[in-house]
Amino acid sequence: PAHCPPPSTPQGLLAVADRASTCLPLPSSGCHDRAVLLYEYVGKRIVDLQHTEVPDAYRGRGIAKHLAKAALDFVVEEDLKAHLTCWYIQKYVKENPLPQYLERLQP
Repeated sequence: PAHCPPPSTPQGLLAVADRASTCLPLPSSGCHDRAVLLYEYVGKRIVDLQHTEVPDAYRGRGIAKHLAKAALDFVVEEDLKAHLTCWYIQKYVKENPLPQYLERLQP
């Protein structure tokens, strides 16, 4: 998508976190290798983190973890509430039960 940031560190994800998805371009010979986090605002200050997707060639490298952390850090920085539809982000929070994440979770 045109709104994807240029290849950079995962912090570049935060620049587009107010859109319907955010992505991390990955080095590749193809043009469609992107790790993507889909989300949707479901209330004025509530964001539903819906799905992470990493191309097969890049799985197992911790890229989804970067997406999950960037999304949750964005929720904290913007003082939002988060609903976690994505199973991977649910797992990430269980493995990283930081108070600033837990206090912003919606049931």
